[in-house]
Amino acid sequence: MASLLSLPSLLFLLVIITSLLVHSSSTRPHRSVKPRGTMLPGGFRIPLTHVDHGRKLTKSQRVQGWIQRGKYRLEAFNLMATNDPGSNTTSVPGINIQAPVCAGNGEYIMELTIGSPAVPVSVIMDTGSDLIWTQCMPCTQCFQQPTPIFNPAQSSTFQIIPHTSAMCDCENKYVFNCNNGCNDSYVYGGQSSTQGYMAEDTFIFGDSAPINNVGFGCGVDNQGLGLTRGSGIVGLGRGPFSLVSQLGVDQFSYCLPSMGDDTNGTVFFGAQANVNYSTISANYSTPLIQNPYQPSLYYVYVQAITVGRILLPISKDTLALNSHGNGGMILDSGTTLTYLRAKAFYALKTAFISQMQLNVSETPQPGLDLCFDLPATGMTGVVVPKLVLHFLGGFHLVLPTENYVISEPWNGVMCLSIVASGNSLSILGNMAQQNLLVLYDLGKETVSFIPNQCDQF
Repeated sequence: MASLLSLPSLLFLLVIITSLLVHSSSTRPHRSVKPRGTMLPGGFRIPLTHVDHGRKLTKSQRVQGWIQRGKYRLEAFNLMATNDPGSNTTSVPGINIQAPVCAGNGEYIMELTIGSPAVPVSVIMDTGSDLIWTQCMPCTQCFQQPTPIFNPAQSSTFQIIPHTSAMCDCENKYVFNCNNGCNDSYVYGGQSSTQGYMAEDTFIFGDSAPINNVGFGCGVDNQGLGLTRGSGIVGLGRGPFSLVSQLGVDQFSYCLPSMGDDTNGTVFFGAQANVNYSTISANYSTPLIQNPYQPSLYYVYVQAITVGRILLPISKDTLALNSHGNGGMILDSGTTLTYLRAKAFYALKTAFISQMQLNVSETPQPGLDLCFDLPATGMTGVVVPKLVLHFLGGFHLVLPTENYVISEPWNGVMCLSIVASGNSLSILGNMAQQNLLVLYDLGKETVSFIPNQCDQF
């Protein structure tokens, strides 16, 4: 095991507000890094637990939590979407670098183990970031977490990553001082930070066999992260530090159950990802769009939207990604609500108002842009217009009502879980993705949305 006496010279700065990481200026996804571990040919699966599971929150409290966590992610995504160096970079005091400001807080927890002997760790799953990281001893400052803080000194397979490693790419503009160690800088949106160093160890993910030499960040000085249900993040983005890239898999998927149920979801990797849907997944797929300015994120192109009998009067390019890297729609496991660019949202709002047989509420819920007053019978007999997303390639996703409506009979209102994002990008949140097997095929550069009962896996 590498001596911990060398840690000071190998510290890198991670300013982490939640879970969204953008780390590279490359114009295409980073898939060139050699896989660092050997995975079972059959792939593996990991149960997912919502961060609110077992907390005995009211529905109103849950909704406000979704809104608040989503707000931080949206603010940072909007900064990124401006593609303005004056607004989407932040200087790190004492370090002569600039790094992109990003943000987010995760919604789903996955369990794994690190080290030899194996130590259990709870982390956030995040498709909007790349880095795998957790808190590590010795901790100068650490936030509370549900499992013991990982102690590298007790793992016989722990190694610090040297600056000569492919994981420490000194051509990357977010790597600095690389002659003295693997010192990387990551800046997230929000109000929190962590400092640490890059290392590698043996990991076990769900029902996987031990996977050696997985690169991850050890955070030793962490403040205000708000990850009260986890000890770090597992990024599933396109960059070289992500779990997907390190494993070298071409497919992964997840299935998220109904938000109101205290049941587990599942994330699948490798051969298990298509869950025997390989013969039909093409019928439910759309191309993944690459953004050269944000190569880590998963973009899709929604060309049109139908609400009930109304095809929204928006141009085909309203939700498109433009040549400057602005706009577009990203898939994000860490945002609950769906956010639409203002022009599309207000067309959608008008279409719902014209077809709902309910009055628009004069006391809408904080953070939700459109609510209706329910009758005394609650949702009984209420007809909600169907919502259809028309994707590039001809796939039409008909969303179940629960994927875009939040009903609170005790408050007497029904609200859309779709809100305006401003004039930049849009986000397809995890509520819209519930009870769909969301299959990312990185070999074919497609994503599929296959209807499922996600608590049955």
